[in-house]
This record gives sequence, C-alpha cells and structure tokens, in this order.
Amino acid sequence: MAATPFDAALYRKYDMPGPRYTSYPTAPHFRSDFGEAAYRAEAAASNERLIPRSLSLYVHIPFCESLCYYCACSKIITRRPEKAAVYLDYLERELALQGELFDADRLVTQLHLGGGTPTYLDDAQLRRLVHAVSRYFPVAPERAREFSVEVDPRALGPETISVLRDLGMNRISLGVQDVDPTVQRAINRIQPAEQVEDTIRQARRSGFRSINLDLIYGLPHQTLAGFDTTLDAVLGWRPERLSVYNYAHLPSRVKAQKLIRNEDLPSPEEKLQILRHTVERLTDAGYRFIGMDHFALPDDGLARAMDDGSLQRNFQGYSTHGDCDLVALGVSGIGMVGDAYSQNSSHLNAYYRALDAGRLPVQRGYRLDGDDLLRRALIEAIMCRSTIRFEHFEVAFDIDFRDYFGRELEMLAPMEADGLLQRYPDRIEIRPVGRLLLRNIAMIFDAYLGREQVVVQYSRTV
Repeated sequence: MAATPFDAALYRKYDMPGPRYTSYPTAPHFRSDFGEAAYRAEAAASNERLIPRSLSLYVHIPFCESLCYYCACSKIITRRPEKAAVYLDYLERELALQGELFDADRLVTQLHLGGGTPTYLDDAQLRRLVHAVSRYFPVAPERAREFSVEVDPRALGPETISVLRDLGMNRISLGVQDVDPTVQRAINRIQPAEQVEDTIRQARRSGFRSINLDLIYGLPHQTLAGFDTTLDAVLGWRPERLSVYNYAHLPSRVKAQKLIRNEDLPSPEEKLQILRHTVERLTDAGYRFIGMDHFALPDDGLARAMDDGSLQRNFQGYSTHGDCDLVALGVSGIGMVGDAYSQNSSHLNAYYRALDAGRLPVQRGYRLDGDDLLRRALIEAIMCRSTIRFEHFEVAFDIDFRDYFGRELEMLAPMEADGLLQRYPDRIEIRPVGRLLLRNIAMIFDAYLGREQVVVQYSRTV
C-alpha cells in the first residue's frame, strides 16, 4: 500500500486549535435550560419515528486508582473500592429510568464501557453491570452487535478478560500511550510492554474480534527514535485498530498537566516528525488511514465502513453504529437522542442527588434546529468520507447547496490551492493529504465557532 502523503510545511501552516467534532454543535454550546423534561420529550419523540433507531449505550465508569498526568477525561482518583459498589447502585437506578423511556422493539446494538477505568470494577461488579443492562434494555444477538470496553492492563484480575468476553464483549481497547519507561515515569503511568502484550494475548485467546490500542504523541521526553521503538512493539502485536492522539498540553484547564514540565515536551518540529513517521510506518504496514488519528486493518469494520460510506462519528470517535440513538449513563455521560444532545451531571454528588429524587441526572443539553441538522450532517460527511456530494444534502434538506453554502465554498479556495481538497460543481473531493486536516475543513462550516459563552481551549489540529 502506498504511504499516505505527508506535507510537513502544510501541516505546520494549518496547526491551530479546533474542535474534534464528536458532535455538532460542540459541547461548549450545550445549554443549562435543557433538562430532564426536554430529554424525556426527545426520547418519546424518537419512539414515534417512522423507522425508530436502534440504541447505543455508553456507560461511564469514572474511577481510577492513580492519576495519569496527561489525562483530560472526566475521572475520580480513589483507592476506595466501596465507592464503585455505591456507584453501581445508582447506575442501576439510572438504567431503570432510561429503560422505561424506549419502546421494547428498540434493540441495543452497541454498548461501550468507558472511563475513567471500567476495569476498576472487579469481575463480579462487571457481571452485575452488564446483566443490569440486559435487564432494563432488549439486547441484540451477538452477531448483530458491537460491545466494547476500555481496559487498563494494570487493573485486571487473572480472569477479567475472559469474564468480559463471556459477558458478550467483542471489542476491547487498551491505553498504551508509549512503551518507553522514561516517558511512562514522566506521565505517571508505569505499564511494562510485557503487561500490554499479555493482555492482548488473553484477549485473542478469549475470542475478542477486534483490539484497539491508543497511542499519544507529544508526551514528555518523547523522541523520534523512542517512539519508533513503541511502533516496533505495536506492529508486532498487530491490533485491528489504532488511535494515535495528539497530546494537548492545556495545564490551565487540566490541573494534572501542571505536573508535566514544558521543557520536557518535544519541540513542535520533533512532534511533527513523530507524526509523519507514525503515519508512514502504519500505512506501510498495511493499516488504512481512516482520518484524523484513526487507523485500521483493511478487513476491520472501520475500514469497511469507510469504503461503503457507512462510517459515522460520535462521542466515542469513529463508529460503525452511528445510526443509533446514543443513551449515556453515569456521571458526565453525553448522549444523543432524537435531535438533541444531553449531558449528565458532572459532579458525583449532584448525580446521586438527582437519582435519589427519582429524576434523570440530565444537567444540560441542546436541541438542534434545521440549520444545525444540516451542518451536522455535512461536518460528519467531511470527517468520515472523501467525497461530499451536494445532491445528497439538497434532497435530504431541500436546499440548493451552492447557494446555501456559497460563502463557505469560497472560503475553501485557499485549502484547494494547498491541495487539501478539490471543488467541483457537484461535489467536494478531499485529497489524501487533507485527511490529517479534516477538522480544519469542517471548521469552515461551523456556524458556532467563536461564539462560545465561555473561553474554550481546543486541542490543536495536528
């Protein structure tokens, strides 16, 4: 397979802060006047669709035993396992309330356990959680579903992987970040490569059909040579999917990142070299570049979805089940039901208080209007497909594309001159060199960018 084109000067030019577009509008625009009543109305309306959507459940487990200095996720650091038992009690209450909202013929075809650290739960608690899901929601047969779980190789019992597989999990994701011990010490995540390899071996032996590994470039003490050693290990393990994230150093927003010294971070030039080398090595090894920071082997579901036009994007990133209503459970969980987004309370006590009162813990959300729906569909097409055909949007939204987006199409001219894309009378073609800059292209069509009510620090696009 030919290597994905990489133009360092071009990527330096377009390296700027911007949204990751796991939603549109993005989370900074969610409103506090969207609460439980509005969410219930959206759920009821979603049942009345001519063809109701299947359901995707996201369950957030916020607990971690130790603090990874780079991490910007919603998490609670604790070594008190009794907290997880209490949390499970409340998750079951929320599952019961949510399950009542959706018709019985709407099957759960996707389940994702995220965190935090889902494997902070012990094996019995994991069984309890997955059994509770099937008690309150109808679940599709295994051949028709994707059940995934994030695992921390440092937080696994001897039987945890096989327990997860027995519970119907068929896709697993591991945080690796970097195998270099010096980097691991600097980010407070000591995780020997042998531990990762053993977890992968257990997953394959247990019958997981897809394994994803997360890597991060731009971490303290990383070098091109050092990250190449990480890539040697990763390619030896040959996971079906890889996510290679850009470390966003935002210590003013993420308190833990203050423990990372600026002088230990790689220079922008070295960081770009690491990215270039990673893209080249992965594509040379047969991985398909899905977009932004995701890679997959050609026979993986993500690659097939990219080829047949069914690839979607949601709060879990790229997905093959984007045509579902996403029901979020747990503290800070973000969902998408009907034409609205919702987010649960981000503070544990507020989450508990709502459920104690018999209420869903919806803290804020956003109902999309017609322009939002159009732009969301277009931005998703940019993030997921190489060709954006105007006719598709004209039929679906009853518009003249070139008239509606005339200003934005003109704004694409510099990107066309730089070779990121090609404009035609009936379509936009995103070129291979532009697939690392999908966020930049999507930003052109974002009507909200710069209108946030609070100062938002987005990660950089490269």
